[in-house]
Amino acid sequence: MDLILPGLDSASDRPVFKQIADHLREAIERGDHLAPGDKVPSEATLMAHYGVARMTVRSALQLLQSEGLTVAEHGRGVFVRSRPPVRRLASDRFARRHRDRGKAAFIVETEEAGGKPSVDSIQITEEHPSSDVAERLGLTTRDKVVVRSRRYLINGHPVETAVSYLPAAIAGGTRIAEPDTGPGGIYARLEEMGYRLDHFDEEIKARMPLREEAKALKLAPGTPVFHLVRTAFAEDGRPVEVCDTVMSSDAYVLAYQLPAR
Repeated sequence: MDLILPGLDSASDRPVFKQIADHLREAIERGDHLAPGDKVPSEATLMAHYGVARMTVRSALQLLQSEGLTVAEHGRGVFVRSRPPVRRLASDRFARRHRDRGKAAFIVETEEAGGKPSVDSIQITEEHPSSDVAERLGLTTRDKVVVRSRRYLINGHPVETAVSYLPAAIAGGTRIAEPDTGPGGIYARLEEMGYRLDHFDEEIKARMPLREEAKALKLAPGTPVFHLVRTAFAEDGRPVEVCDTVMSSDAYVLAYQLPAR
């Protein structure tokens, strides 16, 4: 095989399958002979190289999959996971100049990373908010909110799900309640309606995905997600949107610029 792997260390107390996984992981991290999208050596090749049983090799490959480094494709083999990260620059992503150009934050970030952005699974309802959403929006659970659920994709692969909650008194019957919100997205429409945005509050935590989240984002076993909740505030201090987002952690780099004064 083109990839040169070291042999096993017979003096090590580390299990053989973990040694094999270590060698492959190092090659993946170097990216020289196992770059994103490359096929990992077959079970038969690894068995012959290391002189071990098939189950030992399978345990090593399963460990790499559980770490989110590889993905198995039925009938084709195991491949190094390929997802160029999108740089999510928190201090710039909601800049008004992007909306003035008719582009929402996801589109700007994805195009800058060289990817092709798209959205699917769009669902729009009007319902009573949960107590948490109601509190964030300054509403009661008896009020109504417009709920926009959608999934974001890069090059056809899902990377993020988002659910936006907006007061029905603001968004009901407007283009925000339609599948296509138009150039610039929700925030552009809010500002056109007189709700000029002032700032956003975000809370982010990392966790393992729920079963339905892993399915929606087609996550490999062991891949965590970023769970982000954002509240948008108008210049008069009124909260106008809450967005609950689940992001595949291997698709994003979260970047920040923090003032020192």
